[in-house]
Amino acid sequence: MDKKSPRFFLFILAVYLFLYVPIVVLLVFSFNSERFPAPWTEFTFKWYNELFHSIYLWKAFANSLIVASFATVISLLTGIFLIFYAAQGGRIGKKLTLFYGNLIIPETVLAVSLLSLFTSVRIPLGLTTLILAHTVLALGLVIPILYARFQELDAKLTEASLVLGASPIQTFFTVTLPLLRPTLITTALLVFIISFDDFILSYFCAGSSAQTLSLYILSMLRSGVSPVVNALSAVLLFLSSFLVFLFFSIKTRFKVFS
Repeated sequence: MDKKSPRFFLFILAVYLFLYVPIVVLLVFSFNSERFPAPWTEFTFKWYNELFHSIYLWKAFANSLIVASFATVISLLTGIFLIFYAAQGGRIGKKLTLFYGNLIIPETVLAVSLLSLFTSVRIPLGLTTLILAHTVLALGLVIPILYARFQELDAKLTEASLVLGASPIQTFFTVTLPLLRPTLITTALLVFIISFDDFILSYFCAGSSAQTLSLYILSMLRSGVSPVVNALSAVLLFLSSFLVFLFFSIKTRFKVFS
């Protein structure tokens, strides 16, 4: 199909409409006074009022933030330690296959396996098991990405640092780690988003004492599509858009990736 033909343009337009029209419908009906899928009747903010007064929803939101933050920090620190070991001459290339398994194995199988492990060692299900499960998933992303970027670094830079008298530790923190900063930032964002939105691991490893945002939304949808879910989705959409805009603004002004 010719990229300049009208058919190609219509095809691209149809794809974008298929992707974004449902989001527009969700945003519009989050201001409808009637419950979805009732026809539009009157503009209102009552669903947003219910949203911001829902104690259980914000508790679930806080749990998702806690789990995603801890999983991101722990996986990144583990990745940095392994890269430090590799920078000192350690060979971790052959061990990377252990981390690729997290991406190859279906997440349901991984969740059931972790649940069996937690049960066998008698670890109570809750925020601790959620953090551990999400960290295991995150390591399958962090370790291969960081190591691939580490392999692309110019060895002459570290050699020059060592020749000029810097110790291996000083070379790692002043040369290697700053060169890995763009990869660390992008990987952290990727891991945080995946962990925050994850449902399968949360469903199997949360237990009854902890509830993430995805699990709370599922409990709300069991009784039908609540307009509060539409309002929540709209808030999350605007929040994520603002964070992306803020991130790229900081990147442009302060040259984060320089």
